[in-house]
Amino acid sequence: MAGAAPAPFALGPAPELRGEVAGNGAPPVVLCHGITATRRYVLHGSRALERAGHAVVSYDARAHGESDPAPADEGYGYPELVGDLERVVAASLGDERFILGGHSMGAHTAVAYALAHPERLAGLVVIGPVYTGEIAAGSLRYWDGLAAALEDGGVDGFVAYIDRNQGIDPGWRDSVLRFTRARMLEHRHPRALVRALREVPRSRPFGGLDELERLRLPALVVASRDAADPGHPYAAAAAYAERLPQARLVSEGEGESPLAWQGGRLSREIAAFAVEALSSSL
Repeated sequence: MAGAAPAPFALGPAPELRGEVAGNGAPPVVLCHGITATRRYVLHGSRALERAGHAVVSYDARAHGESDPAPADEGYGYPELVGDLERVVAASLGDERFILGGHSMGAHTAVAYALAHPERLAGLVVIGPVYTGEIAAGSLRYWDGLAAALEDGGVDGFVAYIDRNQGIDPGWRDSVLRFTRARMLEHRHPRALVRALREVPRSRPFGGLDELERLRLPALVVASRDAADPGHPYAAAAAYAERLPQARLVSEGEGESPLAWQGGRLSREIAAFAVEALSSSL
């Protein structure tokens, strides 16, 4: 029941994915995190979705958090990430329709899954998407530099690279760097994460934004203002909302902490969206 301790799971055989199911109730909500994050960093510890009457399924992507690295004959592209999501859904939900959400890499994974399995979803939540159909050379240089910083300098090198290269507004700098350091310390396999940092940005989750027009299901798109979170441009989220036929775009107000960082408020937005999604299906 809501309020009970989350039930952890370890899903094998390889890579073993670790996650948890918290609460119960329908529709269940499945959440996918962003690159270099863990399952904690979608709702940031909030349990408001459980209290609202939803089962919440979250897991660490391959090489992230407590989950295993990719096997030697696999990698970290979106086909593999979507395959892992399919395993989690099959093991935890069976045939039940659900709401699927994700942040950044997790948002792209969720959209790719939705394009392949639209009939499975009651709704789609896209938080901080970045991919808009093109993979820019400048973006790849950034990610390669970030991978090298982690490989050569560990967590300190990773955080210093973010500080030098991400263009964070000075008013948010200390919060972003503190948040980043705490997140990076949760990974059991940082060397494997180096490889993921090089491979994920080179992988296309789908062809282009025009494909989103096929997703005729309720969608909630969560945008962040660029001052605090320039790595997840507001314009990219707005473009997703424009292309998704049944989308609603939400964001924080000017000068506020990004909505994607506010676990309780984000959870309440998703809970309200779930009600809307169920109403539209009746």
